[in-house]
Amino acid sequence: MKIEEVKSTAKTQRISAHTHIKGLGLDENGTAIQMAAGLVGQELAREAAGVVVDMIKSKKMAGRAVLLAGPPGTGKTAIALAIAQELGNKVPFCPMVGSEVYSSEIKKTEVLMENFRRAIGLRIKETKEVYEGEVTELTPIETENPMGGYGKTVSHVVIGLKTAKGTKQLKLDPSIYESLQKEKVETGDVIYIEANSGAVKRQGRSDNFATEFDLEAEEYVPLPKGDVHKKKEVIQDVTLHDLDVANAKPQGGQDIMSMMGQLMKPKKTEITDKLRKEINKVVNKYIDQGIAELVPGVLFIDEVHMLDIETFTYLHRALESAIAPIVIFATNRGRCVIRGTEDISSPHGIPLDLLDRLLIIRTLPYSRVEIEQIVKLRATTEGLQVEDEALSTLGELGTKTTLRYVVQLLTPAALTAKVNGRTTIKKEDVEEVGTLFLDAKSSAKILTQNKDKFMK
Repeated sequence: MKIEEVKSTAKTQRISAHTHIKGLGLDENGTAIQMAAGLVGQELAREAAGVVVDMIKSKKMAGRAVLLAGPPGTGKTAIALAIAQELGNKVPFCPMVGSEVYSSEIKKTEVLMENFRRAIGLRIKETKEVYEGEVTELTPIETENPMGGYGKTVSHVVIGLKTAKGTKQLKLDPSIYESLQKEKVETGDVIYIEANSGAVKRQGRSDNFATEFDLEAEEYVPLPKGDVHKKKEVIQDVTLHDLDVANAKPQGGQDIMSMMGQLMKPKKTEITDKLRKEINKVVNKYIDQGIAELVPGVLFIDEVHMLDIETFTYLHRALESAIAPIVIFATNRGRCVIRGTEDISSPHGIPLDLLDRLLIIRTLPYSRVEIEQIVKLRATTEGLQVEDEALSTLGELGTKTTLRYVVQLLTPAALTAKVNGRTTIKKEDVEEVGTLFLDAKSSAKILTQNKDKFMK
């Protein structure tokens, strides 16, 4: 008989290029700490980003834009992500790349507008009559199928809800039973059911069960206070894009023709300006009545030089609208021709009138020490062990080549070490991998030397 130990049922999170970034790493005075929250160096850029975060939090930043400009591999995307982390998970953050606007299905301006709307959140507060509590029993009552046959159908469901004040037994409609199944409600969960709509929301597992061993990491919530039947303020977070999409799709019936009609529609339905204006009217009405509040998020456009002159002029209009998010551009270009024009060159490939509106944050190349610190951080994130001598070799290599190249060498070096029967990366592993893979500069040099051997 063979017994194997299971490590964990939780999925290991995929490590991406910026997994290690947790925030901007500033102290209470807004001064950057040399190495904190996953960021290293770039103190001036981080402090400037801290000021932007403060402006966003005090709601004085909507409709403005920031440009992160610097050579490749100087942490522009990292700083944009850090800004999103600082704002918290309730603030919408929508990242996109300049080239995303060139889609064959949908207009360039439509892609931009869609992402603008994705970056604006709406927090709706509603007072609803609810039944709330910990589920003590959940029994579906079955009856004979009215359509005949042997199958049985659920006629109603009996549910017991318990709060700190008392318990109640409810008899619910079968449609609510379906909602309970969708939310995967079990006994011991804390839920609330809206009295008028019958919508079910599972809030988490009751903390009475926190001591029990659970395979899945659960969110434990306290037992609700007060009566089972009460009025509760429910907060919903949606983005304006969600509202657009919900209203753009035709709501067909259940008959076969309307189902077919929905299937035949193209995947992307372009949302008209008229519809957006109507939604804005309703949203503004809600805001005036105090039912909802606007949460302007962040739209991050990387490789902004990929946009063309048409999209830049459209950006002006989008930035000036009353409902606009904070836009952060990033680019690694110097002076270059504006896309879509013949020969008009401009700094960063952005028209001068748009550049005038931007707050520009510069990122500078990293020093050798900083490269070593970043490589060490990445190695820890990826669970790799690197010897100090190997670290200094990587740092030296990083000053000659680029930070990205050095970070990419980490995993191959770890594999080489493994082949040689070690768990730590040594200097010779780095050197061996360095001979196997070329960096951009070495590759370009070889191409120039042997240009007659390559096709033109």
